[in-house]
Amino acid sequence: MIKFRLLEIISKNPKLSQKKLAELASVSIGKVNYLINELVEGQYLEVEKSGRSFHYIVTEKARDFLLKELDEFQETKLNLHDNEEKEVKQAVILAAGNKTDFDKPVCLVEIAEGVTLLDRNLRILKNNGIEKVVIVTGYKKEAFQSVHLPNNVILVQNDRYKWTGTMASLAEVKNEINDDFLLIEDDILIEEVAIQKLIAHEERDCILIMNESDSRDQAFIEIRNGYLYKISKDLSQLNRIDGEMIGVTKISMPVFGEMLDLYKDNRNPYMNYEYMLLDVSRKIDIGYLKMNDLVWGEIDNLDHYDQVKRRIYPLLKRKEENLKKTEVRKLVASALNVPVDAVQNIISFGGMTNINYRVTVNGENFVARIPGNGTKEFINRIQEKENLELGSRLGINPEQLYFNLETGMKITRMIPGAETLTPRTTKKEEIMVMVTEVLRKLHHSGEVMNNTFDPFELMEKYEALAFGENIELYDGYWDVKEDVMALKNYYHSLEVNIAPCHIDCLHENFIKSGDNKLYLIDWEYAGMCDPMWDIAAHMMESEFSPSEEELFLIHYFQGEASVEDRKKILLHKIFQDFLWSIWTSFKEAKGDDFGTYGIDRFNRGKENIKLFKRTYLGVAAQ
Repeated sequence: MIKFRLLEIISKNPKLSQKKLAELASVSIGKVNYLINELVEGQYLEVEKSGRSFHYIVTEKARDFLLKELDEFQETKLNLHDNEEKEVKQAVILAAGNKTDFDKPVCLVEIAEGVTLLDRNLRILKNNGIEKVVIVTGYKKEAFQSVHLPNNVILVQNDRYKWTGTMASLAEVKNEINDDFLLIEDDILIEEVAIQKLIAHEERDCILIMNESDSRDQAFIEIRNGYLYKISKDLSQLNRIDGEMIGVTKISMPVFGEMLDLYKDNRNPYMNYEYMLLDVSRKIDIGYLKMNDLVWGEIDNLDHYDQVKRRIYPLLKRKEENLKKTEVRKLVASALNVPVDAVQNIISFGGMTNINYRVTVNGENFVARIPGNGTKEFINRIQEKENLELGSRLGINPEQLYFNLETGMKITRMIPGAETLTPRTTKKEEIMVMVTEVLRKLHHSGEVMNNTFDPFELMEKYEALAFGENIELYDGYWDVKEDVMALKNYYHSLEVNIAPCHIDCLHENFIKSGDNKLYLIDWEYAGMCDPMWDIAAHMMESEFSPSEEELFLIHYFQGEASVEDRKKILLHKIFQDFLWSIWTSFKEAKGDDFGTYGIDRFNRGKENIKLFKRTYLGVAAQ
């Protein structure tokens, strides 16, 4: 390296003294004298002497050496990541740009009935583990105020969007983003698989590219040595075209920091983020993911919008539905050890926690459950499997054919003539008899589950998870919690006998088969608990009137319920509403949307606290 430095200095000023050369090269005069002799012997230098002065002539060989070393030096880049894997949990959507053909941000324009680009992209991000989304607004920013956004979405503004490029918008998120993130331009419609593969790509900094398209607005890419080398919309600027950017990029926090540092000195307000990324790539490697044959579209104008609505989105939907069915088909075939072609007729149906699929295998129907977003943080799959098997032994849960402890996927036989109970059907006395028989069979079985369901422990856990997502809980939350904790102490003063409980006894989890058989499904929360928890849960979820509750209790207790049991039931109603309202806050922070479910439960819990105080503690209503 010192040889390169000395030749570089001499090539710029061939008449410097050895003392000055030593000073500029930061070495001794003796070292300079030694190196010059070595360079002369190696035919890198020629020396002409005039009196006491020297004139150095850099040879052609030396020039070739300097050019080669300079190229290698420029190809040397920093590694900021130590090859560590990083899970991407955050995303930024740039939605500040002005599209004059539209009277609202283009991401809020419907591409199908009830579906906008924003709806779709938020759903895709949630499906792929993104827990926090920052949207940069500008043009028609007030339109976002009339849109229902999940709790995990944060809006920031680029008030100068008319006079700035996309880098100015990206810089606005610096106080909201604290880890690696996915960057998406709001006018992009793209297959979900592209997002999945970009997130999973080994490079923490990675641009998504594809073959050249007919678009006139895309940035073309040149790759060198496996990394980004050039970006330009002018084809004449590139040695070759390796693809074009789509508008979806994965950026690490260190590289984002470098982009922001460079942007501090920026004098061009119209700088776009991709060119700032290119500047960073001169010293830090930026990877790429090339996906050919992607279905995607961009909405810049009304013509683009028409193409997306009529052709691109319908094509994309068909392709994604086929891919999803193919994925489920492969999972089921592997789990049941049957050929892939044997798995047919895949139909999805939802749930609050999981996604279920009805599938047909060799003419027999099964249900495959795919766990929902965020469940791994509060579901113990080992305990669930054990409790499912207990329910099957008692004959109140369908036969389990497959359970994956790592992923939570499970497969059961489809219940013959399956009919899910509704709030209306649960009010029929014949159904009350069947439900109470199932619950009595479970509660009086004498079985012991290996886990205990502690609602108060879960309250603290869900609260911590919710606060970890930086969300605010309901108005008056701390006052209600204080009441709940006081009632917890009262509850613990009562005589409580624990038994195996299902915990989640909402009507949808009771499946009727024929006239005489009733199953209880979905045992994710099951554990040893006070049986009155299950009674309270079913009566609340079924929306029983006081007289219907009375009839239900007569069938469960085979007579009148005691005052102590009625106290415990009302207390559990309060505890459940408080617990599941916190659970809802956490789930919505993850991107789910339950409408008013959480606040409705919270408010009902407040009313039942007043009822309990008035009925059992002699406290007048306030």
